[in-house]
Amino acid sequence: MLTWQSNFPVTSQTSRIIRFGKTVTPVVAFSSSSHIHQRSLRYAVLGAGFAGLSVAWHLLERSATDLRVCVDVLDEIGIGGGASGVAGGLLHPYSPKVKPLWMAAKCWEETLRLLSIAETQNGALNQNSNVFIARRKGILRPVVSLKNMSVMNDNSLASCRIRSINEDAAQSLVPNISVPLDLAFYMPDAVNIHPQGYLEALYLACETLAKEMSSVGPGEKAINFHKRSIGHLLELEGEYDAVIVCLGARSTFLPELSGKLPLRTCRGIIAHLRLPDNTSEEFLEHSPSILSDAWIAIQNPRNLYAGSTWEWKSRNYSQNVSTEEASKALEELIPKASAVYPNISKWAFNGARAGLRAMPPLTSNGSLPLLGQIDDLIGQTHKSKFWLFSGLGSRGLLYHAWLGKLTAQAVISCDEDVIPLELTSWRPKLIRKS
Repeated sequence: MLTWQSNFPVTSQTSRIIRFGKTVTPVVAFSSSSHIHQRSLRYAVLGAGFAGLSVAWHLLERSATDLRVCVDVLDEIGIGGGASGVAGGLLHPYSPKVKPLWMAAKCWEETLRLLSIAETQNGALNQNSNVFIARRKGILRPVVSLKNMSVMNDNSLASCRIRSINEDAAQSLVPNISVPLDLAFYMPDAVNIHPQGYLEALYLACETLAKEMSSVGPGEKAINFHKRSIGHLLELEGEYDAVIVCLGARSTFLPELSGKLPLRTCRGIIAHLRLPDNTSEEFLEHSPSILSDAWIAIQNPRNLYAGSTWEWKSRNYSQNVSTEEASKALEELIPKASAVYPNISKWAFNGARAGLRAMPPLTSNGSLPLLGQIDDLIGQTHKSKFWLFSGLGSRGLLYHAWLGKLTAQAVISCDEDVIPLELTSWRPKLIRKS
């Protein structure tokens, strides 16, 4: 087999490559006899969620054609094994606190592009035929209080229209939906994404991109997934040219970053509900998902997800939910969901999953993720460059594609200035406090 020639050694820990739990041969291997003098770069992306896979895609897509590039994605759980894999999947530009949402148009455009890439990959390989990547039926938000009546009227995203409709129009979309103030906001272009299916398809798209770029340019490209736990960032010192931390809430558990990131952790539980077999009534195929104090993400006419709860300061990032935890979640979620969709009482509980979100601090531009170089936080001189992309919070789907692109550009160019100051300003303040 051809072998990878690098400036840095490959340890036994990094040589084991796993895709979705199965050991596989690397998608691309580099020859030791060809392109001897060609420049080569190795990148480690820590985390295989929205942030990590967006960065991995853009590192490949934007790398120079004459460079040999290897991207290793490292995650101890697997593709979509963290909070990203259990997200609600409701993609829309609505923000209940900030208007307009910061850079919403650019984020929306880039996310739709990555979504299209994943859908194309899924269709080409006929993968996950029973799992949709995107359900394009829109999202409906009934107005339940005067407080949020006018917020969505200020939306300026022409690419994601928002229409004000009355109760009759809302009930034509979702029969028996409750619209207490005779006003609902309908977003026909909003999308319900299946996070796990999307992330697995996006990783496969990265593999395809690496093959295609290797076949048409002088610089070979590779991407590999390693099911590996990282206890310390300095484990990777000298092994990679750059290490990009995209671990979400798990970033705060790394010793080098513990207590240095202005992130709050929040565990959220999502309930899976299904209609019993003896119930003939179904959620109509054309009906949109529902956004309210508890959101309802439709999977198909007989299956939905409802979420989510908020347990602040949790350090439990396991997706597993105990019976007691699930019971408490249902006690909180069902009354909220029933307030807008009374028929939820006919649906039966079919399990629950949880994710630990990394919630960023609130700024004048809203709750924005944390980006930037973190060598100073680690506090030593390193051969490897260390970067951070974390704190997607509850806006991961909207932000991940564009911010992953910016992060990759910064890493490739070794220039943090390509990242807007709004996303890097957290760090100088933090350093001054320390």
